Amino acid sequence: MIEHVEHAGNHVRLLPPRTIAAGDNIVPRGAQAHKGEVLLQPGCVLGPAQIALAAACGYSVLEVFARLAVAILTTGDELVPVDAAPGPGQIRNSNAPMLAALVTAAGGEARVLPAAADRTEALDAALAEAADADLLLISGGVSAGKFDLVEPALARFGARFHFTGVRIQPGKPLVFGELPRSAAETMRHGRETLPFFGLPGNPISSAVTFQLFAAPVLAALGGKRELGPRFALATLAQATDRHAKPGLTRFLPARCNFNPPPNKLPQVETVPWHGSGDLAAFARSNCFVVVPESSGSLEAGTVVRILIP
Repeated sequence: MIEHVEHAGNHVRLLPPRTIAAGDNIVPRGAQAHKGEVLLQPGCVLGPAQIALAAACGYSVLEVFARLAVAILTTGDELVPVDAAPGPGQIRNSNAPMLAALVTAAGGEARVLPAAADRTEALDAALAEAADADLLLISGGVSAGKFDLVEPALARFGARFHFTGVRIQPGKPLVFGELPRSAAETMRHGRETLPFFGLPGNPISSAVTFQLFAAPVLAALGGKRELGPRFALATLAQATDRHAKPGLTRFLPARCNFNPPPNKLPQVETVPWHGSGDLAAFARSNCFVVVPESSGSLEAGTVVRILIP
């Protein structure tokens, strides 16, 4: 290394106390890769390292999967646009921009449809408009209430339901299935069906179920090899709610420091929240603590799994 030597005329002298052995500071030919070796596997995500590797090999253009079009349909008579002033019994439509951001972060192309009212004709028109997407996300209308009309609307379009409900909280009413495509749509998309998720209407429920279920499906449809969701281990800083009952795997909004001392796990603490509609608590969190269905509560100091967005 030039900083370890001195020049004198045509001579170079190594400065003490440095020493050098044969082969130091040399990368043998073929050490990093061999001729004909596949360096970037199909389905890998192109980040800075992958782009640098491609550039070093002389590739300025790469073939990639197209971003999948994800139609986002929010439902409910109570929804008003974000820039509107809600009246009695109304709320701003926060799920549409939240889901659009989640889809974009997951590598999809978000297509936000107008919110659909809780009426048969409105839902039918919205589902027809979503037919050209690669994946459909429907927010709201999948519980068991009088105005939860999404599943009947999907059934009218010939939906095949793979499951209706999961053993988690929040997010228990999740629905997953496929809608049949027309012959023209099948030719265009290369698939005979349109996969869909019916996400619960409460925003934290929608976020959790998207990360656990919809994001991996989106990744698989888009050709990605590494499928989520992503979990890590952390130490719980304080006990969780002692009044919670076991029976469902719970996902609690939490904040993790991700900067632990050497040889220690990160510390995580739950964020005080008031149910799955508490967007202020959601905004303060950066992960979810996973409480197993066999546990009502967890004690401080417990090593827990956390779901990382």
